[in-house]
Amino acid sequence: MAHLLVVESWVGSMSRLLPRAIRESGHEFTFLTRDLHHYVRSAPEGTAHPLLGARNVITADTNDTEALLPQVERMHTVFGFDGVITSCDYYLSTVARIADRLGLPGPSAEAVENACRKDATRRVLADAGVPGPRFAVHEEWADIARAAREIGYPLVVKPVDLCAGMYVRRVDDEAQLAAAVGVLADFPVNARGQRRAPVVLLEELLDGPEVSVETVSHAGAVHVVGVTDKSIGGAPAFIETGHMFPAALTSADAGAAEQTALGALKALGLTDGVVAHTEIKLTSTGPRVVEVNPRPAGNRITELVRHVTGIDLAAAFVEVALGHEPDLKRTDTGLRSAAIGFLVPETAGTLEALDGSRLPDTPGVLEVQLAEPGRQVKAAGSNNEYLGHVMAGDPHGTGARDRVEALLDEVRSGLVIR
Repeated sequence: MAHLLVVESWVGSMSRLLPRAIRESGHEFTFLTRDLHHYVRSAPEGTAHPLLGARNVITADTNDTEALLPQVERMHTVFGFDGVITSCDYYLSTVARIADRLGLPGPSAEAVENACRKDATRRVLADAGVPGPRFAVHEEWADIARAAREIGYPLVVKPVDLCAGMYVRRVDDEAQLAAAVGVLADFPVNARGQRRAPVVLLEELLDGPEVSVETVSHAGAVHVVGVTDKSIGGAPAFIETGHMFPAALTSADAGAAEQTALGALKALGLTDGVVAHTEIKLTSTGPRVVEVNPRPAGNRITELVRHVTGIDLAAAFVEVALGHEPDLKRTDTGLRSAAIGFLVPETAGTLEALDGSRLPDTPGVLEVQLAEPGRQVKAAGSNNEYLGHVMAGDPHGTGARDRVEALLDEVRSGLVIR
Protein backbone atom coordinates (compact mmCIF):
# COMPACT_ATOMS: atom_id res chain seq x y z
CA MET A 1 0.00 0.00 0.00
CA ALA A 2 1.30 3.42 -1.01
CA HIS A 3 0.43 6.80 0.49
CA LEU A 4 -0.35 9.67 -1.90
CA LEU A 5 -0.54 13.36 -1.11
CA VAL A 6 -3.47 14.82 -3.07
CA VAL A 7 -3.19 18.60 -3.41
CA GLU A 8 -6.59 20.14 -4.16
CA SER A 9 -8.96 18.75 -6.80
CA TRP A 10 -11.70 19.69 -9.18
CA VAL A 11 -15.20 19.27 -7.78
CA GLY A 12 -16.47 17.55 -10.94
CA SER A 13 -16.10 13.95 -12.04
CA MET A 14 -12.36 13.67 -11.34
CA SER A 15 -13.03 14.53 -7.69
CA ARG A 16 -14.68 11.09 -7.51
CA LEU A 17 -12.67 9.19 -10.12
CA LEU A 18 -9.27 9.92 -8.56
CA PRO A 19 -10.14 8.86 -4.97
CA ARG A 20 -11.86 5.77 -6.37
CA ALA A 21 -8.77 4.88 -8.39
CA ILE A 22 -6.54 5.33 -5.33
CA ARG A 23 -8.80 3.12 -3.23
CA GLU A 24 -9.27 0.40 -5.86
CA SER A 25 -5.51 0.31 -6.46
CA GLY A 26 -5.04 -0.56 -2.78
CA HIS A 27 -3.50 2.79 -1.81
CA GLU A 28 -4.47 5.61 0.56
CA PHE A 29 -4.27 9.40 0.42
CA THR A 30 -3.93 12.53 2.48
CA PHE A 31 -5.86 15.51 1.12
CA LEU A 32 -4.34 18.99 1.31
CA THR A 33 -6.47 22.08 0.70
CA ARG A 34 -6.64 25.76 1.52
CA ASP A 35 -10.46 25.76 1.70
CA LEU A 36 -12.23 22.61 2.81
CA HIS A 37 -15.60 24.38 2.49
CA HIS A 38 -15.03 24.55 -1.28
CA TYR A 39 -15.46 20.77 -1.39
CA VAL A 40 -18.07 20.37 1.32
CA ARG A 41 -20.51 22.73 -0.40
CA SER A 42 -20.06 20.78 -3.65
CA ALA A 43 -20.70 17.35 -2.15
CA PRO A 44 -21.99 14.90 -4.80
CA GLU A 45 -25.61 13.92 -4.31
CA GLY A 46 -26.54 10.31 -3.74
CA THR A 47 -23.00 9.09 -3.01
CA ALA A 48 -20.58 9.25 -0.11
CA HIS A 49 -18.35 12.30 -0.22
CA PRO A 50 -15.00 11.27 -1.80
CA LEU A 51 -13.02 12.99 0.97
CA LEU A 52 -14.47 10.54 3.48
CA GLY A 53 -11.98 8.07 2.04
CA ALA A 54 -8.98 10.23 2.96
CA ARG A 55 -6.60 9.06 5.66
CA ASN A 56 -6.06 12.72 6.63
CA VAL A 57 -7.48 16.08 5.55
CA ILE A 58 -5.06 18.95 6.18
CA THR A 59 -5.57 22.67 5.64
CA ALA A 60 -2.70 24.84 4.39
CA ASP A 61 -2.28 27.74 1.97
CA THR A 62 -1.80 25.82 -1.26
CA ASN A 63 -1.59 29.12 -3.17
CA ASP A 64 1.66 30.11 -1.44
CA THR A 65 4.07 27.54 -2.82
CA GLU A 66 7.18 28.95 -1.15
CA ALA A 67 5.57 28.72 2.28
CA LEU A 68 3.94 25.38 1.46
CA LEU A 69 7.11 23.49 0.52
CA PRO A 70 8.69 23.43 4.01
CA GLN A 71 5.28 22.56 5.50
CA VAL A 72 4.94 19.59 3.17
CA GLU A 73 8.48 18.52 4.03
CA ARG A 74 7.49 18.36 7.69
CA MET A 75 4.33 16.40 6.80
CA HIS A 76 6.46 14.01 4.78
CA THR A 77 8.63 13.18 7.81
CA VAL A 78 5.46 12.12 9.65
CA PHE A 79 3.37 10.47 6.93
CA GLY A 80 5.98 9.25 4.45
CA PHE A 81 4.37 10.13 1.12
CA ASP A 82 5.13 7.87 -1.85
CA GLY A 83 3.75 10.23 -4.48
CA VAL A 84 1.97 13.54 -4.95
CA ILE A 85 -0.88 14.26 -7.35
CA THR A 86 -3.68 16.68 -8.27
CA SER A 87 -6.50 16.72 -10.79
CA CYS A 88 -6.78 20.54 -10.74
CA ASP A 89 -4.93 22.47 -13.45
CA TYR A 90 -4.19 25.35 -11.08
CA TYR A 91 -2.09 23.12 -8.80
CA LEU A 92 -0.23 20.96 -11.31
CA SER A 93 2.86 23.17 -11.06
CA THR A 94 2.65 23.16 -7.27
CA VAL A 95 2.55 19.35 -7.24
CA ALA A 96 5.56 19.16 -9.58
CA ARG A 97 7.55 21.43 -7.24
CA ILE A 98 6.54 19.33 -4.22
CA ALA A 99 7.66 16.16 -6.02
CA ASP A 100 10.99 17.79 -6.83
CA ARG A 101 11.43 18.94 -3.23
CA LEU A 102 10.59 15.54 -1.70
CA GLY A 103 12.37 13.45 -4.33
CA LEU A 104 9.13 11.80 -5.44
CA PRO A 105 8.30 10.52 -8.96
CA GLY A 106 7.00 12.88 -11.62
CA PRO A 107 8.01 15.18 -14.46
CA SER A 108 10.23 18.19 -13.84
CA ALA A 109 8.64 21.31 -12.44
CA GLU A 110 9.90 23.28 -15.44
CA ALA A 111 8.18 20.91 -17.88
CA VAL A 112 4.86 21.14 -16.04
CA GLU A 113 5.05 24.91 -15.64
CA ASN A 114 5.70 25.33 -19.37
CA ALA A 115 2.75 23.10 -20.21
CA CYS A 116 0.44 24.95 -17.80
CA ARG A 117 1.28 28.37 -19.24
CA LYS A 118 -0.11 28.62 -22.75
CA ASP A 119 2.40 31.29 -23.77
CA ALA A 120 5.35 29.23 -22.53
CA THR A 121 3.99 26.16 -24.36
CA ARG A 122 3.84 28.13 -27.59
CA ARG A 123 7.44 29.31 -27.25
CA VAL A 124 8.84 25.87 -26.36
CA LEU A 125 7.01 24.15 -29.21
CA ALA A 126 7.95 26.83 -31.72
CA ASP A 127 11.61 26.56 -30.75
CA ALA A 128 11.40 22.77 -31.20
CA GLY A 129 9.71 23.05 -34.60
CA VAL A 130 6.44 21.45 -33.45
CA PRO A 131 3.67 22.85 -35.68
CA GLY A 132 1.20 25.29 -34.14
CA PRO A 133 -0.59 28.53 -35.04
CA ARG A 134 1.14 31.84 -35.54
CA PHE A 135 0.94 33.64 -32.21
CA ALA A 136 1.93 36.68 -30.18
CA VAL A 137 1.95 37.46 -26.45
CA HIS A 138 1.57 41.01 -25.14
CA GLU A 139 0.28 43.00 -22.18
CA GLU A 140 -0.14 46.56 -23.50
CA TRP A 141 -3.04 47.41 -25.80
CA ALA A 142 -0.91 49.06 -28.51
CA ASP A 143 1.23 45.93 -28.79
CA ILE A 144 -1.82 43.64 -28.78
CA ALA A 145 -3.55 45.63 -31.53
CA ARG A 146 -0.41 45.74 -33.67
CA ALA A 147 0.21 42.00 -33.28
CA ALA A 148 -3.39 41.24 -34.20
CA ARG A 149 -3.01 43.16 -37.44
CA GLU A 150 0.20 41.27 -38.20
CA ILE A 151 -1.36 37.84 -37.55
CA GLY A 152 -4.55 38.85 -39.36
CA TYR A 153 -8.23 38.58 -38.48
CA PRO A 154 -10.08 36.43 -37.58
CA LEU A 155 -7.96 35.24 -34.67
CA VAL A 156 -8.30 33.73 -31.21
CA VAL A 157 -7.80 35.61 -27.92
CA LYS A 158 -6.73 33.50 -24.92
CA PRO A 159 -5.73 33.99 -21.31
CA VAL A 160 -2.43 32.20 -20.70
CA ASP A 161 -3.36 30.64 -17.36
CA LEU A 162 -7.03 29.67 -17.28
CA CYS A 163 -8.75 26.42 -18.25
CA ALA A 164 -12.13 24.99 -19.38
CA GLY A 165 -12.18 27.42 -22.30
CA MET A 166 -12.68 30.41 -20.02
CA TYR A 167 -12.45 33.72 -21.90
CA VAL A 168 -11.17 32.07 -25.07
CA ARG A 169 -12.84 33.99 -27.88
CA ARG A 170 -12.80 34.34 -31.64
CA VAL A 171 -12.49 37.98 -32.72
CA ASP A 172 -13.08 39.28 -36.24
CA ASP A 173 -11.96 42.90 -35.92
CA GLU A 174 -10.27 45.38 -33.62
CA ALA A 175 -13.49 46.37 -31.85
CA GLN A 176 -14.16 42.73 -30.88
CA LEU A 177 -10.52 42.39 -29.86
CA ALA A 178 -10.77 45.40 -27.55
CA ALA A 179 -13.92 44.02 -25.97
CA ALA A 180 -12.37 40.57 -25.40
CA VAL A 181 -9.21 42.05 -23.90
CA GLY A 182 -11.27 44.31 -21.64
CA VAL A 183 -13.37 41.44 -20.30
CA LEU A 184 -10.24 39.42 -19.61
CA ALA A 185 -8.64 42.33 -17.77
CA ASP A 186 -11.67 42.44 -15.46
CA PHE A 187 -10.89 38.88 -14.27
CA PRO A 188 -7.54 39.35 -12.46
CA VAL A 189 -7.91 36.37 -10.07
CA ASN A 190 -8.87 32.82 -10.99
CA ALA A 191 -11.52 30.66 -9.30
CA ARG A 192 -8.98 29.45 -6.70
CA GLY A 193 -7.89 32.91 -5.61
CA GLN A 194 -4.64 32.93 -7.58
CA ARG A 195 -3.59 36.15 -9.27
CA ARG A 196 -3.48 35.81 -13.03
CA ALA A 197 -0.77 36.87 -15.45
CA PRO A 198 -1.97 40.07 -17.18
CA VAL A 199 -0.65 39.09 -20.62
CA VAL A 200 -2.86 38.14 -23.58
CA LEU A 201 -2.16 35.36 -26.07
CA LEU A 202 -3.23 35.94 -29.67
CA GLU A 203 -3.35 33.00 -32.07
CA GLU A 204 -4.07 32.46 -35.71
CA LEU A 205 -7.55 30.92 -36.15
CA LEU A 206 -6.97 27.36 -37.36
CA ASP A 207 -9.34 25.53 -39.69
CA GLY A 208 -10.36 21.87 -39.48
CA PRO A 209 -11.73 19.55 -36.79
CA GLU A 210 -10.21 19.30 -33.33
CA VAL A 211 -9.20 16.06 -31.63
CA SER A 212 -7.26 15.12 -28.54
CA VAL A 213 -4.58 12.49 -28.07
CA GLU A 214 -4.69 10.65 -24.75
CA THR A 215 -1.28 9.40 -23.59
CA VAL A 216 0.44 7.86 -20.60
CA SER A 217 4.17 8.43 -20.01
CA HIS A 218 6.33 6.20 -17.83
CA ALA A 219 10.09 5.73 -17.61
CA GLY A 220 10.76 7.80 -20.72
CA ALA A 221 8.25 5.98 -22.94
CA VAL A 222 5.00 7.61 -24.09
CA HIS A 223 2.11 5.24 -24.76
CA VAL A 224 -0.73 6.46 -26.99
CA VAL A 225 -4.06 5.23 -25.66
CA GLY A 226 -6.09 6.73 -28.49
CA VAL A 227 -7.57 9.78 -30.18
CA THR A 228 -10.82 11.46 -29.09
CA ASP A 229 -12.89 13.76 -31.26
CA LYS A 230 -14.47 17.00 -30.12
CA SER A 231 -17.45 19.10 -31.17
CA ILE A 232 -17.42 22.84 -30.54
CA GLY A 233 -20.25 25.36 -30.16
CA GLY A 234 -21.15 28.63 -28.50
CA ALA A 235 -19.40 30.99 -30.94
CA PRO A 236 -17.59 33.31 -30.45
CA ALA A 237 -16.60 31.16 -27.46
CA PHE A 238 -15.18 27.67 -27.95
CA ILE A 239 -17.41 25.45 -25.79
CA GLU A 240 -16.93 21.70 -25.91
CA THR A 241 -20.36 20.25 -26.72
CA GLY A 242 -19.37 16.60 -27.05
CA HIS A 243 -16.70 13.94 -27.55
CA MET A 244 -16.39 10.46 -29.01
CA PHE A 245 -13.72 7.83 -28.42
CA PRO A 246 -12.20 6.68 -30.64
CA ALA A 247 -12.46 9.52 -33.14
CA ALA A 248 -13.87 8.54 -36.53
CA LEU A 249 -10.64 9.27 -38.42
CA THR A 250 -8.67 7.67 -41.19
CA SER A 251 -5.60 5.82 -39.97
CA ALA A 252 -3.47 8.50 -41.66
CA ASP A 253 -5.15 11.37 -39.79
CA ALA A 254 -5.08 9.51 -36.49
CA GLY A 255 -1.40 8.69 -36.97
CA ALA A 256 -0.56 12.29 -37.86
CA ALA A 257 -2.35 13.57 -34.73
CA GLU A 258 -0.55 11.03 -32.56
CA GLN A 259 2.89 11.88 -33.94
CA THR A 260 2.28 15.60 -33.48
CA ALA A 261 1.23 15.04 -29.86
CA LEU A 262 4.29 12.89 -29.22
CA GLY A 263 6.51 15.62 -30.64
CA ALA A 264 4.91 18.18 -28.35
CA LEU A 265 5.32 16.00 -25.25
CA LYS A 266 8.95 15.32 -26.07
CA ALA A 267 9.67 19.02 -26.67
CA LEU A 268 8.13 19.94 -23.31
CA GLY A 269 9.89 17.11 -21.46
CA LEU A 270 6.67 15.32 -20.45
CA THR A 271 7.89 11.78 -21.04
CA ASP A 272 7.80 10.37 -17.51
CA GLY A 273 5.09 10.22 -14.87
CA VAL A 274 2.40 11.99 -16.88
CA VAL A 275 -1.07 11.22 -18.15
CA ALA A 276 -1.59 13.87 -20.83
CA HIS A 277 -4.41 15.24 -22.94
CA THR A 278 -2.99 16.97 -26.03
CA GLU A 279 -5.39 18.93 -28.23
CA ILE A 280 -4.70 18.96 -31.97
CA LYS A 281 -6.34 20.73 -34.93
CA LEU A 282 -6.36 18.71 -38.15
CA THR A 283 -5.95 21.68 -40.47
CA SER A 284 -5.86 21.76 -44.26
CA THR A 285 -2.06 22.09 -44.01
CA GLY A 286 -1.55 19.36 -41.44
CA PRO A 287 -1.97 18.85 -37.68
CA ARG A 288 -1.29 21.78 -35.35
CA VAL A 289 -1.01 21.74 -31.55
CA VAL A 290 -3.71 23.66 -29.70
CA GLU A 291 -2.80 22.85 -26.09
CA VAL A 292 -0.89 20.31 -24.03
CA ASN A 293 -2.50 19.40 -20.70
CA PRO A 294 -0.27 17.39 -18.31
CA ARG A 295 -3.19 15.64 -16.62
CA PRO A 296 -5.99 13.26 -17.63
CA ALA A 297 -8.70 14.60 -19.93
CA GLY A 298 -11.74 16.22 -18.40
CA ASN A 299 -15.37 16.13 -19.52
CA ARG A 300 -15.46 12.39 -18.68
CA ILE A 301 -13.26 11.49 -21.64
CA THR A 302 -11.45 9.13 -19.29
CA GLU A 303 -14.73 7.24 -18.88
CA LEU A 304 -15.24 7.05 -22.65
CA VAL A 305 -11.80 5.45 -22.88
CA ARG A 306 -12.58 3.01 -20.09
CA HIS A 307 -15.90 1.96 -21.62
CA VAL A 308 -14.25 1.15 -24.96
CA THR A 309 -10.81 -0.18 -23.99
CA GLY A 310 -11.06 -1.14 -20.33
CA ILE A 311 -8.10 1.15 -19.63
CA ASP A 312 -8.63 3.26 -16.50
CA LEU A 313 -6.71 6.52 -17.04
CA ALA A 314 -7.43 7.68 -13.48
CA ALA A 315 -5.76 4.51 -12.19
CA ALA A 316 -2.87 5.01 -14.62
CA PHE A 317 -2.52 8.56 -13.29
CA VAL A 318 -2.17 7.19 -9.76
CA GLU A 319 0.39 4.56 -10.72
CA VAL A 320 2.71 6.86 -12.70
CA ALA A 321 2.56 9.38 -9.84
CA LEU A 322 3.99 6.60 -7.67
CA GLY A 323 6.63 5.70 -10.25
CA HIS A 324 4.89 2.40 -11.02
CA GLU A 325 4.30 0.95 -14.46
CA PRO A 326 0.60 1.50 -15.29
CA ASP A 327 -1.75 -1.22 -16.52
CA LEU A 328 -2.56 -0.25 -20.11
CA LYS A 329 -3.76 -3.64 -21.28
CA ARG A 330 -6.87 -3.42 -23.44
CA THR A 331 -9.84 -5.67 -22.76
CA ASP A 332 -12.90 -6.55 -24.80
CA THR A 333 -15.65 -4.37 -23.32
CA GLY A 334 -18.23 -5.10 -26.00
CA LEU A 335 -18.19 -1.50 -27.24
CA ARG A 336 -16.52 -0.12 -30.35
CA SER A 337 -17.17 3.53 -29.50
CA ALA A 338 -18.54 5.69 -26.70
CA ALA A 339 -19.65 9.32 -26.85
CA ILE A 340 -20.80 12.07 -24.53
CA GLY A 341 -22.90 15.11 -25.34
CA PHE A 342 -23.41 18.13 -23.11
CA LEU A 343 -26.53 20.20 -22.67
CA VAL A 344 -25.33 23.78 -23.17
CA PRO A 345 -27.66 26.63 -22.12
CA GLU A 346 -28.03 29.40 -24.68
CA THR A 347 -30.12 31.75 -22.52
CA ALA A 348 -30.10 32.95 -18.92
CA GLY A 349 -32.92 32.51 -16.43
CA THR A 350 -34.41 29.87 -14.15
CA LEU A 351 -34.47 26.24 -15.24
CA GLU A 352 -38.15 25.33 -15.08
CA ALA A 353 -38.27 21.99 -16.89
CA LEU A 354 -35.74 19.35 -17.91
CA ASP A 355 -36.79 15.72 -18.06
CA GLY A 356 -34.54 12.82 -18.93
CA SER A 357 -36.18 10.26 -16.67
CA ARG A 358 -36.63 7.67 -19.40
CA LEU A 359 -33.05 7.88 -20.68
CA PRO A 360 -31.33 5.57 -18.15
CA ASP A 361 -33.48 2.67 -19.40
CA THR A 362 -32.72 3.34 -23.07
CA PRO A 363 -30.52 0.68 -24.71
CA GLY A 364 -26.93 1.80 -25.14
CA VAL A 365 -27.09 4.62 -22.59
CA LEU A 366 -24.14 4.57 -20.18
CA GLU A 367 -24.69 7.71 -18.11
CA VAL A 368 -27.26 10.45 -17.68
CA GLN A 369 -26.78 13.49 -15.49
CA LEU A 370 -29.15 16.46 -15.75
CA ALA A 371 -29.66 19.57 -13.63
CA GLU A 372 -32.69 19.81 -11.37
CA PRO A 373 -35.42 22.42 -12.11
CA GLY A 374 -35.11 25.57 -10.03
CA ARG A 375 -31.46 26.14 -10.81
CA GLN A 376 -30.33 29.58 -11.92
CA VAL A 377 -28.84 29.40 -15.40
CA LYS A 378 -26.64 31.72 -17.41
CA ALA A 379 -25.85 31.51 -21.09
CA ALA A 380 -22.74 29.38 -21.47
CA GLY A 381 -19.45 31.13 -22.11
CA SER A 382 -17.15 28.21 -21.25
CA ASN A 383 -17.23 24.52 -20.29
CA ASN A 384 -18.36 25.43 -16.77
CA GLU A 385 -22.07 26.04 -17.43
CA TYR A 386 -23.38 22.69 -18.64
CA LEU A 387 -26.88 21.60 -17.61
CA GLY A 388 -25.87 17.97 -17.79
CA HIS A 389 -24.76 15.24 -20.14
CA VAL A 390 -25.73 11.99 -21.82
CA MET A 391 -23.23 9.20 -22.57
CA ALA A 392 -23.91 6.24 -24.85
CA GLY A 393 -22.00 3.43 -26.53
CA ASP A 394 -22.10 1.55 -29.81
CA PRO A 395 -21.11 -2.13 -29.93
CA HIS A 396 -20.79 -2.17 -33.73
CA GLY A 397 -18.78 0.89 -34.81
CA THR A 398 -18.47 4.65 -34.47
CA GLY A 399 -22.18 5.36 -34.16
CA ALA A 400 -22.09 6.47 -30.52
CA ARG A 401 -22.03 10.18 -31.35
CA ASP A 402 -25.16 10.01 -33.53
CA ARG A 403 -26.93 8.10 -30.75
CA VAL A 404 -26.03 10.73 -28.16
CA GLU A 405 -27.10 13.60 -30.39
CA ALA A 406 -30.50 11.98 -30.95
CA LEU A 407 -30.97 11.54 -27.21
CA LEU A 408 -29.93 15.14 -26.49
CA ASP A 409 -32.41 16.40 -29.09
CA GLU A 410 -35.10 14.56 -27.15
CA VAL A 411 -34.00 16.22 -23.90
CA ARG A 412 -33.81 19.68 -25.50
CA SER A 413 -37.42 19.38 -26.69
CA GLY A 414 -38.52 19.53 -23.04
CA LEU A 415 -36.03 22.14 -21.84
CA VAL A 416 -37.64 25.29 -20.44
CA ILE A 417 -35.63 28.28 -19.13
CA ARG A 418 -37.49 31.45 -18.13
